[in-house]
Amino acid sequence: MKGLVAGIALLLALTVACRAADPFGTYDWAGAYVGAELGYAVGSSGWSALPAGAAAPALTGSLDFYKPFNAFTGTGSYFEGFEAGYNYVFPSHLVLGVEGDLSFPSDISGSQTVSAISTGQASYSDTVQLFGTARGRIGYAFDKWLVYGTGGFAFSRDQLEHTQLSGTPIGGTAVAGDVDTELLTRLGATIGAGVEVGLTPRLSAKLEYRFFDFPSSGVFFTPAAEHYDSDLMLHTVQLGLNYKLGNPGNDEPESNEAQSALNNWAIHGQTTYVDQYALPFQSPYIGPNSLKPDQARETWDATLYVGLRLWNGAELWVNPEIDQGFGLSDTHGIAGFPSGEAYKTGADDPYARLSRYFIRQTIDLGGETQKVEADANQFGGSQTADRLVITIGKFGVADAETRNVFDTNSYAHEAHDDFLNWALLDTGTFDYAADAWGFTYGAAAEWYKGPWTLLGGIFDLSIVPNSTELDPSFGQFQWVGEIGRSYELWQQPGKLAVTAFLSRGRMGSFEDAIQLSEVTGEPADIAAVRTYTSRGGISLNLAQQVTPDLGFFARAGLANGDIEPFEFTDIDRTVAAGVSLSGKPWGRTGDTWGIAGIINGISSVHEAFLNDGGLGIVVGDGKLPHPGLEQIIETYYSLPVASGWRASADYQFVVDPAYNRDRGPVSAIAARLRAEF
Repeated sequence: MKGLVAGIALLLALTVACRAADPFGTYDWAGAYVGAELGYAVGSSGWSALPAGAAAPALTGSLDFYKPFNAFTGTGSYFEGFEAGYNYVFPSHLVLGVEGDLSFPSDISGSQTVSAISTGQASYSDTVQLFGTARGRIGYAFDKWLVYGTGGFAFSRDQLEHTQLSGTPIGGTAVAGDVDTELLTRLGATIGAGVEVGLTPRLSAKLEYRFFDFPSSGVFFTPAAEHYDSDLMLHTVQLGLNYKLGNPGNDEPESNEAQSALNNWAIHGQTTYVDQYALPFQSPYIGPNSLKPDQARETWDATLYVGLRLWNGAELWVNPEIDQGFGLSDTHGIAGFPSGEAYKTGADDPYARLSRYFIRQTIDLGGETQKVEADANQFGGSQTADRLVITIGKFGVADAETRNVFDTNSYAHEAHDDFLNWALLDTGTFDYAADAWGFTYGAAAEWYKGPWTLLGGIFDLSIVPNSTELDPSFGQFQWVGEIGRSYELWQQPGKLAVTAFLSRGRMGSFEDAIQLSEVTGEPADIAAVRTYTSRGGISLNLAQQVTPDLGFFARAGLANGDIEPFEFTDIDRTVAAGVSLSGKPWGRTGDTWGIAGIINGISSVHEAFLNDGGLGIVVGDGKLPHPGLEQIIETYYSLPVASGWRASADYQFVVDPAYNRDRGPVSAIAARLRAEF
């Protein structure tokens, strides 16, 4: 019900904004379209578990599918997806159409624990991994509105799980702790209704309700020796944004007032696929966080950037995102990790996230007027050179797509387009507040005055270091400050910035962990010695244009090496430098080639901690008898392959990965494909 109310409110807001200036005439509903959707789901599943050979069900139950949105884990029973369709409009305004969609949940699941003499105590769960439909639509169009009904075929792919908690089922082999996972493809039907409104000649928004009914089907849990049968019913409410392909059907010129109303909305999108392979290398031993030789992993993400101008200088941005895949060795084994597209948590199946939602207020303070190009999370228009920018909400502290926050660099900061290595995209010692996906809640202020910039912010830390959950109490936090200056050197522009951070939270001392290890005889455990303390660091960031086609950049950083890093990666000191060259000198203006080198290091007590079997955020070979500096070279070549599409090839060479001279060197190659609109 809350989701339905919120959806109606948003659709009404869209309608009011649209009708306020009446930017165009009757919307032309005929033709093909593509779009995206964001929705919420509730439902239930009735199940029965029948022991093999039995004549009647031994157990029955019902699973409830509803999880409220958790702002600090980013999970809930919401979903995001893609849709496409085609409409035919009769002279009577009757609309007939076909539509298909594919959706990826955040966490649409249910579970139930039961006990019986014949089965012991066990838990049954059902998680919807993806679902989709192929439907017909019939409706009536008037002005810019379409009211319609819809129905057709539906399918879902579910992961069913049996977990034995105690006892052993009669006829089965499952014992406490055994987990059996089975995949089930469900086939069913869906029916619903919705209302859609044209916002521009090409863009429309819709609010839709659907009911899904999947009849009973089943799997066999072998360790439990049980046939498990279940049905599934879902109710969904979703908002959709559709883009009309081909001729929008309205060639009338728009008034200045109409164009102003349309400019209050912005929609951009991107998708990036990276396939990375670590070649075979010397690996005499492997620990829990070691990089494994001869492996390939891939990542994929798709992001929608929806923006709304709220008032003069104020913007609201929401970024639904779909993620999938893993980094090499589940994002372990190299402190300067080789893929900025890899998160610290991975999944085989795509899943939904709300990565960013924030308000940005820009206050012009005078000076030269500058043109601002429209881009992801950035409205086109103008701003003055002197200005104050305030950002509040959930975003990335050092995230390129948040726009103009901390540790930015014009030549090395965007994993979608340039370098991939973590210690090139950001300063390796900048232990910025973030969850496992790189985002957090906070507020930042940016003051631009002539050639100077002064930035400051406060942000929420994870509930424990390197966690998927942010601290709901905000009792653990981080201060970040930056001062920068733009200048000209030999008539070429450049910028130098100094960034500092101070984290306050429950962190462990490496020395305390080592002393505890000596007492217990167990590997050093940093979690066992965490207390409320501070950790800080400082870094330099340089970007210098050498010629209009050649740029040089450098980063250097130092952080407290006595205390564990909290969020980013296991680096206490770093130096990185490189160049970026456009393809214009060889007749390829749209191409870019880059090459850079990195040297990462840790403190002596940090080395001793790892040698005692301690584990860091991404490193930990179980021992570190021969420590060394981690040295990395990365080079990439990026070129356009179609309108809005870019392809890249990337190579990285890593000496002493995770500071371990016994391992490597490592060669990692990657292919990247990126599209944006």
